Amino acid sequence: MAEPAFVSSPGARPLSELLTAAEPLDLDERHELVRAAQVLIEQLYVHLPLKRAMHAVDPVQRLRLLDRRLAGISERRFHDELLSIFTTLRDLHTNYVLPQPFAGMTAVLPFRIESYWDGDVQRYVVTGVTDATDAPPFGVGVDVTHWNGIPIERAVALNGERNAGSNIDARLARGLASLTQRPIGRLAAPDEEWVDVTFVADGTTHEQRFLWQVMQPPPSPAGDAPSQLTDPLGGAHGIDVLVEEIRRVQKLLFAPAAMAVERRAADPAAPPPDLQTISTLPHALEFRTVAAPQGDAGYLRIRTFRPGAPLAAWVDEVMRILALLPQEGLIIDVRGNGGGTIPAGEWLLQLLTPRRIEPERLHFISTPLTLKFTSLPGSFLAPWSRSIAESVETGAMFSAGLPISPEYPDLCNRVGQVYHGPAVLITDALCYSTTDIFAAGFQDHEIGPVIGTSANTGAGGANVWEYAELLEAMPGELRPLPAGASMRVAMRRCVRVGKRAGDLLEDLGVASDRIHRMTRRDVLEDNVDLITAAAQALTDRPPRAFTAQVTPADGGVDLLLRTTGLDRIDLLVDGRPRDTLDVTDGDHTLHVALASPTPHALELRGFFAGEIAARRTLPSDG
Repeated sequence: MAEPAFVSSPGARPLSELLTAAEPLDLDERHELVRAAQVLIEQLYVHLPLKRAMHAVDPVQRLRLLDRRLAGISERRFHDELLSIFTTLRDLHTNYVLPQPFAGMTAVLPFRIESYWDGDVQRYVVTGVTDATDAPPFGVGVDVTHWNGIPIERAVALNGERNAGSNIDARLARGLASLTQRPIGRLAAPDEEWVDVTFVADGTTHEQRFLWQVMQPPPSPAGDAPSQLTDPLGGAHGIDVLVEEIRRVQKLLFAPAAMAVERRAADPAAPPPDLQTISTLPHALEFRTVAAPQGDAGYLRIRTFRPGAPLAAWVDEVMRILALLPQEGLIIDVRGNGGGTIPAGEWLLQLLTPRRIEPERLHFISTPLTLKFTSLPGSFLAPWSRSIAESVETGAMFSAGLPISPEYPDLCNRVGQVYHGPAVLITDALCYSTTDIFAAGFQDHEIGPVIGTSANTGAGGANVWEYAELLEAMPGELRPLPAGASMRVAMRRCVRVGKRAGDLLEDLGVASDRIHRMTRRDVLEDNVDLITAAAQALTDRPPRAFTAQVTPADGGVDLLLRTTGLDRIDLLVDGRPRDTLDVTDGDHTLHVALASPTPHALELRGFFAGEIAARRTLPSDG
């Protein structure tokens, strides 16, 4: 066997060194952690009835038993058991985060593996290695067959069971993602200190040993999200932090050029980027033009819904990008996106459809503690408290379903449609939380087909709260956690709208309208077959185009309209119907008389065969 290969990354050190450096918790500290978990799961966790039914688990009883047996188990066994209890919930929103020195640390191997389909056989290939890895013939493009002597597909499945994915696709996807990069603050550390990898290169089977090391990746440029207590919209968390941590460390190891772009974007002294090709938020947004059967199409990759900017600036940046891309068709790719801020996802839907966006509704579980939480003086959660209080009489298990805030539905429709061509969405089983919500809204508002590389998204349907936020709101009910440990809990569940109104996202996710099995060319050649399939799907949608140019004129304005795929335009001025015009493909003019020179809101609604198909809003001053 070849000598072990090492990760040579700043701050990396052997996994064994970290494990032996950990300070043990005393018995009182263990009790504090277990009892905090009991409060969160038994009194605040919104999905507890669902999880008990769907996964046949009783986390509350397991916590009671653990609390009785704390004195007789080792430090590592304690953490593993507490992690296991949370994992059996199959909920990536609801986590136990280990204390120092594990928090924020990731165990890494110097390569990444992805899967592809060869006919009906799923294979596993190395798609990234660190610059410092020197272990020929091991490298990008070799097929991995065994992992410590275990067939690779079985090793992925076993590792998937250590993850909290709520469906088989999600567990397998997370089992593969964390096979070589594993955040050990949220997942149990590897049992082994090294890995023996069997692979095929140039038709010959080889074996190579790699040592586990640990490192702490730099923080995301998005920074920490604001607290939901101080910013109900910007702080409405909906994120799988685990997949975000894996994405960040893989970017550091295998995409140093992308990390350099992020650093330059965050450096006020750096030369400005070429905004025709690079986003002002490069950690989150990438875009380019791709070939499609009907001509060029736009491709927008949304890596995360953590904007790192005010929500209005986030929407403005996406609008800027959409204006740069071809208008004949749009491919939106959210694979691997663990979510972020719920409005950062839902606010984008309005840009893609003439329909009014109906945001998902949020429910609390009805318990004495959620009643106290929603009834705090001055709390923005007060609209939920009445229905929770009524549950004493009605026996309702959940509160009423309400939007994030009373003004939220209008905010989800304030800008309106800006992209009028057909659109498709690409998802995978790593899509979670806000990304689930975005994909559900895309499907529920019939914006376009959802093309999945797996049958379902990751199925995370909730608004998650950090323990620190809950402690700040209810210091009398909760106590600080010892040694820097932390927890998160799904507090408000999401339900869908439209034709699937009332359906849960949790555990079900968004089912793909079409499934594309990733090919070897996809994983090694920048998704070439996947993008071709998505571009082909655009041809199934009717072509649309709708532009409007405003020119001041005596007594009002003149509009120059250019339409494709529409047969009627209706004009509204300040929300009131004013005129209608039958159209065909091409240019059209319309004079709009205005009673005063003050700005007016003009809304143009385009129809085809009696159904609304396009919408534009613009001020009368252009």
